[in-house]
Amino acid sequence: MDLLKTALIRPATEADVAAITHIYRHHVSHGTGTFEIQPPDTAEMQQRLQRVTQRGLPWLVAERDGEVAGFAYANWFREREAYRWTLEDSVYVDAQQRGQGLGSALLQQLLQACEAQGARQLLAVIGDSANEGSIALHLRYGFTHGGVMPAVGWKFGRWLDVVLMQKALGPGASAPPTRGV
Repeated sequence: MDLLKTALIRPATEADVAAITHIYRHHVSHGTGTFEIQPPDTAEMQQRLQRVTQRGLPWLVAERDGEVAGFAYANWFREREAYRWTLEDSVYVDAQQRGQGLGSALLQQLLQACEAQGARQLLAVIGDSANEGSIALHLRYGFTHGGVMPAVGWKFGRWLDVVLMQKALGPGASAPPTRGV
């Protein structure tokens, strides 16, 4: 099945915030990919969307059959000036839509959008070293392992690792930046 025929990847709008909140709530409540413990409400997710898009950074949704089925965005890795060409990605797919290629479609478009913005590095800070799906997704798109921070998060009664992965965008570190992100 050609995913591009079954899903539309587009910029998120405020009309998508309720669906984004619903998807993320499931991941917070049942998953270890995020270390948030309490699911944020719709107002908080709307503020997050606004912060990212006001910075000129991409926040995308995957829409299938008129419904938001996943989302991905890139935000600053750190706020200090020297980091401005390095972004961190986040990709979340509705629990009922997992395994159908939406994460791949979202990450592929996110990579292109980040590179178009002038970003030179994209980081994945993956919660839980047992998060095989996210690790495999990032490997498939050329991310390399940067390291593991063992036992840095406590969720669901156990210690969780963080896996760091990284992908160079455009010329990466081979040339100075030409514009800011």
